[in-house]
Amino acid sequence: MLQSLHIKNLALIDEMEVEFEPGLNILTGETGAGKSLIIGSINMALGQKVTKDMLADKAKDALVELVFGQLDGQTVEKLMAMDIIPEDGQVIMSRKITGSRSVARINGESMPASRAKEAAQLLIDIHGQHEHQSLIKKKVQLGLLDNYAGDEATKAREKVQAAYATYQALKKELETTDIDLQQRERELSFLEFEIEEIQNANLQEKEDEALEAAYQKMLNAKRIAEACSVAHQMTSDGPQSATEQVGRALKELSQVTSFDGGLSSLEEQLAQIDGLLNDFNREMADYLEALEFGQEEFQKTELRLDEINRLKAKYGASIPSILKAKEEKEKRAGELRHFDEHMAKLRSDFEQAKAQLEAECASLSAIRQRFAKRLSEEVREHLLDLNFASVQLTMCFERLGHYTADGYDEVGFLISTNPGEEMKPLEKVASGGELSRIMLALKTVLAQGDEIGTLIFDEIDTGISGRTAQKVSEKMNLIGKSHQVICITHLPQIAAMADTHFLIEKQVEDGKTRSAIRKLEGPESVQELARMLGGVSITDAVVENAREMKELAAQSKAKEQG
Repeated sequence: MLQSLHIKNLALIDEMEVEFEPGLNILTGETGAGKSLIIGSINMALGQKVTKDMLADKAKDALVELVFGQLDGQTVEKLMAMDIIPEDGQVIMSRKITGSRSVARINGESMPASRAKEAAQLLIDIHGQHEHQSLIKKKVQLGLLDNYAGDEATKAREKVQAAYATYQALKKELETTDIDLQQRERELSFLEFEIEEIQNANLQEKEDEALEAAYQKMLNAKRIAEACSVAHQMTSDGPQSATEQVGRALKELSQVTSFDGGLSSLEEQLAQIDGLLNDFNREMADYLEALEFGQEEFQKTELRLDEINRLKAKYGASIPSILKAKEEKEKRAGELRHFDEHMAKLRSDFEQAKAQLEAECASLSAIRQRFAKRLSEEVREHLLDLNFASVQLTMCFERLGHYTADGYDEVGFLISTNPGEEMKPLEKVASGGELSRIMLALKTVLAQGDEIGTLIFDEIDTGISGRTAQKVSEKMNLIGKSHQVICITHLPQIAAMADTHFLIEKQVEDGKTRSAIRKLEGPESVQELARMLGGVSITDAVVENAREMKELAAQSKAKEQG
């Protein structure tokens, strides 16, 4: 459940902290007090897009933080599968908003808003003010049916998705491979030319690296030879060369070493230098001799490098890439040489994939139709409780003219709200208030098997009043027995059913208007109900009516518990 909400520097809110309770949490207040801002803040923490004009003070950061606790085992397992580890049984989701960017965190670890949304789907379900309007979309109705069917539909849908991916890949391959005879012959001829061109080059692994090194050496051979010759002369030729000078020094030193034993180590060092210089001179002489090459060798190296670089430009940036391209071209050439056999196999594979997809779609459709009957009946029963005097409800299945990753079903609710009336699609029958009640009935049914701990309803009471409002309040109370429910409402009938009642109100401090929230105790809750009942004028009779409404709600809840 959602244990607490902390908001800072957002719109009309300087700083606000709310601690929610289990059961039915009701939020009320006058229009414009900031009720929807509470839900908007929660949505922001869960990854919804944020605009910088939401900041109350542009010079300060805004923060929204949600603390979830009392998590069930399955939710914890799913969170851990996402590498989100609850700490002390809690998950803390936050969103920090600055003038230029926002940062989402879960348990202190920053992550993309998309991942925050994914995690939020395991923890909370938010029904916005206008969400019931989406109920007229057949795709939404199909999603609700699949949610109701649970794991059975999920597993069947996964099989459909896998079969659909195979089907689409083979379909695309067939479309791109089906070419006429002349085009095939032209492609094969060109492929054979390219294969022969690469084959004749007789490329060797890392040959280009060795050639490039040799080419650079040849290109700079004159400069290299001049520098090496000078170094050789300075160390080996003439009376002033380093070799001659070191040799003399060694001879002089060896003549006096017998007079002082301490000179032995110095003599040894000088002898080593003399030996190193002799070795250096021999190796340098060999190098200078090997450095000599002819113009023909230089041109040959240059031409070979040009050929390799030309092949790189056509087939790949390296020799391994060129050789891989040759393998792919040989494979394609083989397919073209045996095109009829290849096409026959491809068509056979496609037909098998199509048959498999058809079977998986049929299996998924059968599951949906089985659960659709149960869902329609359960929703119909709840609609009767929600003051539909007479209602018939079913789900109509039609087959799409093509396959999709969700199967081939197009599903829609058909409803009749009056005796003898023909059943019609929701969008042609239901008003805004009726759609709200239908959505509430669906939420009630889905909540029975739902692992999500918290449900939020933002003004579910749209378009309803009177006895219908009382029925809606009873349904909200029913959901609150198995889930935490947070509900924003304008109707006293729903507010009276609250297990915990919060008032959101505007306050003016230092000339600034700010929203604040506080928990109402018994008498305060009655006064708020009286305000909702009486409007501008709150008489003793209105207060008494509010008190009676609260008592009747308590009796209704006690009766259900009994």
